[in-house]
Amino acid sequence: MRLRPLYIVLGITLTIACAQPEPEPSAAPEPSAAPEPSAAPGELVFVTNEDSGDLTVIATSTHEVIATIPVGKRPRGVRLSKDGRTAYVALSGSPKCPPWMSDEDCKAQVTDKTLDGIAVVDVAAGRVIKVLPGGSDPEQFDLSLDGKQICVANEDAGIATIVDLESGEILHEIDVGEEPEGVRTSPDGKYYYVTGETDHNITVIDAATGEAVTQITVGHRPRDANFSSDSTRAYVSSEIDGTISVIDVTTHEVIDTIALPEGSRTMGVVVSPDDRWLYVSNGRSKTVSVIDVATGKVTGSVEVGTRPWGLGLSADGKRLYTANGPSNDVTVVDTETFEVIQTIAVGETPWGIAIGPAP
Repeated sequence: MRLRPLYIVLGITLTIACAQPEPEPSAAPEPSAAPEPSAAPGELVFVTNEDSGDLTVIATSTHEVIATIPVGKRPRGVRLSKDGRTAYVALSGSPKCPPWMSDEDCKAQVTDKTLDGIAVVDVAAGRVIKVLPGGSDPEQFDLSLDGKQICVANEDAGIATIVDLESGEILHEIDVGEEPEGVRTSPDGKYYYVTGETDHNITVIDAATGEAVTQITVGHRPRDANFSSDSTRAYVSSEIDGTISVIDVTTHEVIDTIALPEGSRTMGVVVSPDDRWLYVSNGRSKTVSVIDVATGKVTGSVEVGTRPWGLGLSADGKRLYTANGPSNDVTVVDTETFEVIQTIAVGETPWGIAIGPAP
């Protein structure tokens, strides 16, 4: 594990802790899905590093790494509380099985389910304060609108798990098909959208009841989903097809399919605060594209690091951050010029990004 000195950032002390507490369900810090604030003083970028098992914290005012927090095995999905005091990180004791690995070699790897869970990070203290249950092999998740629950995609189990953050109790387990990955809560709090990589669909879950409402067929290998601010549209990235499916949330039907440039492997997707633009990471093509929502046309692409996945957007929409796994860095893009303005070294295999206010 890495130790770093104390940092004073905008009046907030981030102290790095070396020890991770034993996993135990207990009361969760304060709630709700992470906002994506602007690159102004007082805001922080959180990056999960899958292979180094830690969380990199970047100050948006300087784009300097101010903390590296050990969190546990294979951290991937990350979300923040509304007030920025708490970061939640999905941990997995299941080994990585990339597409080029044989089934035999994959099965030969060691799996330790005791390492699965949702790490709860006290941002000001810079340490994990507890680990909540999150089902088997949690990958991505999102918080309910009131911040009292999380919906987790359990990749190896083919289910989504809804967990009460205060008690740590598993409330619902919903069949969603093989290899669920992306999870997003609609801004109005009514639905969780869960992407199913192998079954090429979206499972729509009623957030109030924890029941599956319907499934929507999209492109091949859907990875991520996001919503317009008024919850009327959802946008789903499909890696193999290189497309974005546009869904009418009222009817849960695909109403348009947007093709990205040839060779794109669409991964993460975020929506600008004014709902005019979609930003899409294109994985193995090493690019991020911007789409005009009104026309459904790709208006530009920019090369970033290797295999960008997680995306984070400032609240004013002026800065886009990409997690570039194999190149171990984060790229900062100016969305007005659509040019790279900085590259920031982080941990090993950065995966997810969340942006929030300093607590």
